Amino acid sequence: MPEPNTPQPLRLSGIVEESIVDGPGLRYVLFTQGCPHHCKGCHNPQTHSFEGGFLFTAEAVLNQVRQNPLLAGVTLSGGEPFCQAAALCPVAQGVRALGKTVVAFTGYTFEELCRRAAADPWTARLLDLTDILIDGPYIEELRDLELRFRGSSNQRVLDRQARARIAAAL
Repeated sequence: MPEPNTPQPLRLSGIVEESIVDGPGLRYVLFTQGCPHHCKGCHNPQTHSFEGGFLFTAEAVLNQVRQNPLLAGVTLSGGEPFCQAAALCPVAQGVRALGKTVVAFTGYTFEELCRRAAADPWTARLLDLTDILIDGPYIEELRDLELRFRGSSNQRVLDRQARARIAAAL
């Protein structure tokens, strides 16, 4: 896989340093800036523009994560994290090196990400570094407040084993 010549900055909408609703355990959450999905009823519509937000570095994220030993891991949310896969790979790799988990929320289905990964090594790498993927667009008509970590019933919580089963069937 090609290495970026220089570390790419992350374009973020926000950071939550401690969350218990964005994946298992206590999580550090990155809300990426930029999303092509524009789901009706989106919880984070301020993240849609690819121009907004602020710039941050993978190194700064990892320094903050190291300061809180109670964190179970980092959650990549959005916006759409897979639109910044190259910039997020160093974050995910560093989180995994710290023995913590990576959760990624995406408006793409896993199957769509697999097709993207065939042409984009950064998407493939970020998928590989992700422990739990919550996939699929938010569909307001399928909203269900009883679902853990999801907003609508079409979205799936896919661990590595579930993704391997789906990928084998593709």
